[in-house]
Amino acid sequence: MRLASGEMYLRSHLTGTTGRISDYDAAALLTVPVPVPKTLRPFSTWGAEALSEGNWMLLHNTAKDLWIVVDGQVWDMTEFAPEHPVILQHAGHDASHSYNDVHAPSLLPETLTTSKLVGTLDTSTISPSWAKPPPQQNPKVQLQNEKPALSTLISTHDFEAVAEKTLAPKTWAFYSSAATDLVTHKANQTFFDRIWFRPRVLRDVSVRDTRSKIFGQDVEMPVFVSPAALAKLVHPDGEKAIARAVQKKGIIQCISTNASFPVTEIASALSPSNNNKPPPLFFQLYVSKTRPDTERLLRTVWATGIRVLVLTVDSPIAGKREADERVRMEAAQGAPMGQGTPVNDAKGGGLGRITGSFIDAGLCWGDLAWLRRCWRGKVVVKGIMGAADARLAVEYGVDGIIVSNHGGRNLDTSPPPLLALLDIRQNYPLAFARLTVLVDGGVRRGTDILKCLCLGAAAVGLGRPFLYALNYGEEGVAAMVDLLQDELSVAMALVGITDLGQVRKALVNTRDLDALVPRDDDDGDGDGGMRRRREVKL
Repeated sequence: MRLASGEMYLRSHLTGTTGRISDYDAAALLTVPVPVPKTLRPFSTWGAEALSEGNWMLLHNTAKDLWIVVDGQVWDMTEFAPEHPVILQHAGHDASHSYNDVHAPSLLPETLTTSKLVGTLDTSTISPSWAKPPPQQNPKVQLQNEKPALSTLISTHDFEAVAEKTLAPKTWAFYSSAATDLVTHKANQTFFDRIWFRPRVLRDVSVRDTRSKIFGQDVEMPVFVSPAALAKLVHPDGEKAIARAVQKKGIIQCISTNASFPVTEIASALSPSNNNKPPPLFFQLYVSKTRPDTERLLRTVWATGIRVLVLTVDSPIAGKREADERVRMEAAQGAPMGQGTPVNDAKGGGLGRITGSFIDAGLCWGDLAWLRRCWRGKVVVKGIMGAADARLAVEYGVDGIIVSNHGGRNLDTSPPPLLALLDIRQNYPLAFARLTVLVDGGVRRGTDILKCLCLGAAAVGLGRPFLYALNYGEEGVAAMVDLLQDELSVAMALVGITDLGQVRKALVNTRDLDALVPRDDDDGDGDGGMRRRREVKL
């Protein structure tokens, strides 16, 4: 038998085995590069006949001795089997399909030591029986033909309806779920219905301009793709497809720490630019309990040219998302830049809960001094839900805030972004002069975007709608941008303005919500404890 490269070896612990290797019922052979690892024994001991009949992968299919194949490379995953039982589903078999559904190709080579790389699969010796998926792995249902044509979708709600019917059950549960009774999740959207426009008529609105700037970067409209984890669950190109679409359409993508691909791969998906401008990307940061890991990540992000860092502060721990917990995971799903890999446990199969286990719950305002030392660009705090923390954001010298409750996914009955925005307007209006104020959560229409802008927001983020659009790949994301821009332009014309420099509070009626805005003195001394624990004021 001619080998592809190197020699073939068998683990030394098999020395003395009396049974024929053909008893293992297949013929997948491994080629392992020389030099010979000390723990492996030259295969020639077994003879040519044994070589031609052996199935070495099936000799390593237990929790105590576990190999898997990913894209033709054989990895020793024994160390990780106790923490990730799902790996056992593929023990001794090819895990490429399940792995590539949720992971970037570079994840294993970049995160595991070379000692874990056993060798390369000799594909000429694969038998049909070995190539079959494990019995417990059900083939994924192909629903591509059930999607209506992209051209028939004319609203964000259409994209959501299609996603609900065609995404895998776990993917839909992860993205659509929110905290406990969904009160905040629903209010994020319905509160937009409680603000009324005050249109002006007989204005020349024949030409409208939706262009704007976000932190100095030119955009075709003040909309950005909010950070969201594991976009590859929706489409194989994941965040890379979103990046290509936003570059073509002239808006911004905020990449999540828990993205499916490393930030370097996402940035590399963009077309080269010759204008020396930053890429149309922001980076969202979860601070790790291990600060050196975060510092290394920030250096990597900076090297891509990204200059705006979005620090998420509303998720020291994850909220209880029951729909996500109820649907068990069938395959390992993790993020190359995050450090939590989810598995099913006694609480359920909550992707959001377990992927966030690495987040430092002890992060506080004083830590912004450390972050400033690590990051020379803009710092934006995401997760502000009222005037009191907007005031602290100003005091600690951040460049911007994102008014957000994490899509209603953490603390149920926390205020909808519109209510929090009105709180800041009434109780700390200085924030709009000192900070760039963005809004994220519940936006589904161009009219929603315009209402936020009239109330002082510089830009608006959408998360779930773009994930649902990604169901159609890059083209779906681009179509979503076009849809929102058209709706925004129409709303501007019908309100009576032609560019976004004309937006103002007088164009909206907020009386239905004003009574819900807390007074400044309602905050009382509730922040006193936090103030006493501050470390370094910037």
